Amino acid sequence: MPNSSQSTLSPDAPIVVIGGGPAGLTAAYELQKRGAERPVHVFEAGRIVGGISRTESHNGYRFDIGGHRFFTKVSEVEDMWTEVLGDDFITVPRTSRIYYKGRYFDYPLKIFNALGNLGPYEASRIAMSYVKWKMRPHRREETFEEWVINRFGGRLYMHFFRTYTEKVWGIPPDQIQADWAAQRIKNLSLPKAVINAVTGANDTASLIEKFRYPRLGPGMMWERVSEIVTERGGRVDMQTEVTAIHRDGMRVTGVDVRPWTEEGGPGETRRIDGSDFVNSMAVDDLIAAFDPPPPAEVREAAARLRYRDFLIVTLCLDHADPFPDNWIYVHSSDVKVGRIQNFRAWSKEMLADPETASIGMEYFCHEGDGLWSMEDDALRDLAAHELEKLGLAPAQSVIDYKVIRQRKAYPVYDGQYRAALDTITEWLKQLENFQTVGRNGQHRYNNQDHSMLSAMLAARNILGEDHDVWNVNVERSYHEDFQVSKEPGDAPLAPEKPGFAGTADRR
Repeated sequence: MPNSSQSTLSPDAPIVVIGGGPAGLTAAYELQKRGAERPVHVFEAGRIVGGISRTESHNGYRFDIGGHRFFTKVSEVEDMWTEVLGDDFITVPRTSRIYYKGRYFDYPLKIFNALGNLGPYEASRIAMSYVKWKMRPHRREETFEEWVINRFGGRLYMHFFRTYTEKVWGIPPDQIQADWAAQRIKNLSLPKAVINAVTGANDTASLIEKFRYPRLGPGMMWERVSEIVTERGGRVDMQTEVTAIHRDGMRVTGVDVRPWTEEGGPGETRRIDGSDFVNSMAVDDLIAAFDPPPPAEVREAAARLRYRDFLIVTLCLDHADPFPDNWIYVHSSDVKVGRIQNFRAWSKEMLADPETASIGMEYFCHEGDGLWSMEDDALRDLAAHELEKLGLAPAQSVIDYKVIRQRKAYPVYDGQYRAALDTITEWLKQLENFQTVGRNGQHRYNNQDHSMLSAMLAARNILGEDHDVWNVNVERSYHEDFQVSKEPGDAPLAPEKPGFAGTADRR
């Protein structure tokens, strides 16, 4: 028996998708591919589709704001990537290093390079520390710090985890929960890392030596998906934010949307009624948007969720190829930069002029803090100075720049997030026709392909299947294995994407 609100719903009422990132657009694509009878209507608050996996541009240069490899173990995701872009993928050789204590370490590790940088004395101390913590581990693993030390020893943790993790997340590693480490680090131990370094056998998925990449950056994927959704009769409304989500009991009936004008001001709010709803906006914003609001304990839980923000200072240099790497992790407290991208090493088509270079200096911050609030010119000077300090290129070689800021790039796994998220999830699961997916939609540090899989399952639920999108089998999807530092696409592990592998998912 249909709900009364269902029976009075217009046959033209759409399936509403909130957010035009990988999760939202995948849900729209999957609905159309599987023959949804109702039209699909996507609302994206930003001016570019793709979320953190978008590609920005400036004076002919294109910027991947996270560094997103396209690699997955999920066949449905692989199939969609190929369906959408096909020959527009290129194969990119992987080159990456870690900067630590004034030296560059090859990554994946090479035994003579690592020993030459650390020295035999320090290498032996790392080995003894590993044995010590294997014999007398922390009895309880409640924090990231305890989890890592138990598996890699205190000495390796001190060298390759502590400083970088705090730089990325803005809080000490002993305040990050162990379940984040368990989700993001697996299948690699210290002995395995040494064996890989000696033999060159990188059987860990995240250490692949080549990966696929769209020739114009990851945003090319989502720009094309948006076009396909529109060609198939759907809508993708840009610069249109969802300001309210209306419900009748536990059934969502519609959303209020507000477009932003070309002049930058708010337009007129209008209501869109819908049959079903898929959300990918951040959980705290989602809970605040419900009308009537959820119970007080749910609203209070949402207010406890925290996020890490991110900005990238893209520098155009007057010479080509200052270094060969796709990316470099900066494990040094002497500079603020956390990760450095070399966009030509991803795709030469990212550059407007082959005689120049395009470098992304990535900084992890909180909205409103000193880094986030710096004037763009000051950020340019900081990035140029740090590029020179790291011995990569002279500051005076910078001929152009652009600053890109990203709010809520990475959900934070602090001491209160788990209980808060459980409270929120319990309430959201009671909604009859509303699902929330993706990284921010589930406050889960997913790679891009895992976010896409949750969206695919949400679409299939609308069409009559029965999947718990909150408990997608993570073994089916690609999660970064430990590498002393995480791959681009998401926040580095120690680690954003905040990924792709993820996006990653950057990712």
